[in-house]
Amino acid sequence: MTGVAVNESGVSGLAHGILLLPRNTAVAALIAYRTVISPLYGEVCRYYPSCSAYAMHAIQQHGVTVGSGLAALRIARCHPWAAGGVDDAPLKKNFRYSVTPRGFVVTASHRKG
Repeated sequence: MTGVAVNESGVSGLAHGILLLPRNTAVAALIAYRTVISPLYGEVCRYYPSCSAYAMHAIQQHGVTVGSGLAALRIARCHPWAAGGVDDAPLKKNFRYSVTPRGFVVTASHRKG
């Protein structure tokens, strides 16, 4: 017995934590941006949610690579002649993780309650 929990797919909790590290690093950077820089701009977004909130949700759902691509496409759609409106990031089918109240992504087994 090694003391490392292994789920039904054979992947340990440590491996899931390592796989989620880039995603959570990007989320931490977005949290810092939204806390420090975003308030300096004020309410200037044409879309709801803001591009940084869209990017955070896209990265939480799809990972750093796909989520960053979705965020880049969203930023490209934002220009002075855009109609704006509600534009949520697409949900991922079979999302197997949980999101903490702070926005970090964890395995479903790490959630309390």
